[in-house]
Amino acid sequence: MTTPVLELHEVSFTYPGGVTALDGFSAGITRGRRTAVLGRNGSGKTTLFSLLNGLKRPQKGVIKLNGEPLRYDRQGLLKLRQAVGMVFQDPDSQLFSACIYEDISFGPLNLGLPEAEIRNRVDKALTQMKLTDVANRPTHALSFGQKKRACIAGVLAMQPHVLILDEPFAGLDPVMAKEFMVVLDQLHQDGTSLIIATHDLDLAYAWADDVIILQDGHLLTQGKASEQLVLPSVHNELGAAPLVAELGRVLALTGTDVYGNGYHPRTGTELVQALIHQSRQEIDP
Repeated sequence: MTTPVLELHEVSFTYPGGVTALDGFSAGITRGRRTAVLGRNGSGKTTLFSLLNGLKRPQKGVIKLNGEPLRYDRQGLLKLRQAVGMVFQDPDSQLFSACIYEDISFGPLNLGLPEAEIRNRVDKALTQMKLTDVANRPTHALSFGQKKRACIAGVLAMQPHVLILDEPFAGLDPVMAKEFMVVLDQLHQDGTSLIIATHDLDLAYAWADDVIILQDGHLLTQGKASEQLVLPSVHNELGAAPLVAELGRVLALTGTDVYGNGYHPRTGTELVQALIHQSRQEIDP
């Protein structure tokens, strides 16, 4: 079996005042896949992400990167943050330079890279995020969507193998969200392991290969999104089920089975196409 790119073994973390965010939490992130992390507010998602990026250190348990326990000295954290990039929900909490060119170059500069390599990395990240035309524009003058893309560009300039995004579509209008999804899909095709936190069950069902679902600091379940997000225990915890999965279930009860040959539509478009295909078969079997 392939070694998970990130593993947590019996990890616990408690904040001052006795608030336990994670308690004996174990999970693994499969290399090269898209993983959605879900759970109610306060279930431990943000703490989990902070631990995976080394912003916090577990009080109990072990976190491994590529099979090796994380080290928390300067070199160990530098190695971790080269491999695992983190994009926060609020871009203003991550951008701090006068313009995004300076912001994106900050990480590579700290690596001590040659000037030419830094320029190449920054220019590539700007191109990937379609920000070349605003590279020297004051950060405060950027739109919310441009700031989101600038945060990712800053992480990409570090050339991470894993990209963690906390609620990446929060605050984006439908057009911006669609454009952002194209960016994430391209990163995935290029081999980046993607991890997102989201409350959007429909997004997780349509996009993710795998899911990790938290419940009060514990692991409720993990595995393939198409299998885990239709479980009654998951519906009870998260308060809902993916709409497409529910529609498919109701259609099956009425005699319209869109799950032929093991195929499970996971988006509205796929469900409509399956219904059209089935109706054509009924007309011309």
